[in-house]
Amino acid sequence: MTRSLRWRLLLGAAGAILAALAVAWVFMTVLFERHLERRLETELTRDGLRLVAALEIAADGAPLIRVQPMDPRLHTPAGGYYWQVSNARGRLYSRSLWDGELPRSDMPPAGEWRLRRHAGPYGEPVVLLERRVAPDADGDGVLIQLAQDTAPLTTARAEFGRELGIFLALLWLVLSAAAWLQVRLGLRPLRKIRGDLAALHASAAARLPDPGLREIRPLTSAINALADARERDLELARRRAADLAHGLKTPLAAMMAQSQRARDAGADKAADGLDRAIAAIRRAVDSELARTRIAAARREPGGHVAVRTVVERLVTVLEHTEAGGRLAFAIDVPASLQLPVHVDDLSEILGAVLENAVRHARRQVRVSGVGGPEWTRLRIDDDGPGIASDKTRAALVRGGRLDEGGTGSGLGLAIARELVEAVGGQIGLSASPLGGLGVEFLWGPARSACPERSHRP
Repeated sequence: MTRSLRWRLLLGAAGAILAALAVAWVFMTVLFERHLERRLETELTRDGLRLVAALEIAADGAPLIRVQPMDPRLHTPAGGYYWQVSNARGRLYSRSLWDGELPRSDMPPAGEWRLRRHAGPYGEPVVLLERRVAPDADGDGVLIQLAQDTAPLTTARAEFGRELGIFLALLWLVLSAAAWLQVRLGLRPLRKIRGDLAALHASAAARLPDPGLREIRPLTSAINALADARERDLELARRRAADLAHGLKTPLAAMMAQSQRARDAGADKAADGLDRAIAAIRRAVDSELARTRIAAARREPGGHVAVRTVVERLVTVLEHTEAGGRLAFAIDVPASLQLPVHVDDLSEILGAVLENAVRHARRQVRVSGVGGPEWTRLRIDDDGPGIASDKTRAALVRGGRLDEGGTGSGLGLAIARELVEAVGGQIGLSASPLGGLGVEFLWGPARSACPERSHRP
């Protein structure tokens, strides 16, 4: 999961959103609590001013309140809301205090109200608002105090925090879904580049189109530059390999003439050794030429070629050979059947397999074909000895000769396999209904139906 750019972006976005919402939850809860405290301070100050307005000093100097605040909690013992007015001469208090007493401050403020937290008269924490007033300039100051239980504040804060947490959790899910959509849309150009890279892999001549996005354009430009350099290197290597292969043909012809002269002179052992060396060199030359053709097939996209026309031309050539002249050829390929490959590539593919079939067939060779909207299947059957089940894989390997005493180079089926794969097809070996070897080619989605099956000898 950590190796996926999509999951990294999604996990990073979800984590960042979660952290931001957690911080928001903490600060919003604190702000809500402070808001409640400010409203409480406003209510306590309002009742405190009422007490100050109703405050009188009796003849003995004790405070006197004729009109008390009418809040029901003030008339309920331990009701959670209390007031107290006191000086050195006496003390007045709300019925809610009952037998309790608010803690007095040693130095209460005289010019303004002060809010502080303290233990309440019955052990519960309270918010205490107090102020010292002097109704009589010659008398003692009077301490006005109002207190309220903090339990409602704590309950309200807890309820707000719980509901806010549920809301922010739902918001996190919504924002995470939005982040997923953003990542999906943002990475869509990269998915398109992946498809373009598949075309680049199929053909070295293909290039990535301009993505139209400034952020991705340097990437596509670098990939196209790398593809240009790779194509130049491959073209240079192919030319050198082709030049080397063609350059060796003349020395090989001279060596064959020397071998024949040695054989005519009676040096059969030397001639045999020379022939083996010539055959090895020729296999290497044919292999390099085949590599050049295969690379060209991968590089250039092919047109559509009529399969029956190619098969008929190849059969006509093979019928004029010594081995093909004694065989019966059957062609069961629809005239409308076409393949999106070059005619030279298809001739090379079918020619290599047909030559192999002619070399091993006893009496007949059959070529059949069938196709659909997006797939094509070709099959070449012979009535020869076939291939044992443990030899089918070796027959498709370059240089894998199954007839060591023959004159072939062991490249026919291997070259056909590489050419078929180069043009997007697949080859498989199976038992032929004629009793020999069946070679089947498949192009298109139906390729998965072409397993490499062994042939019964």
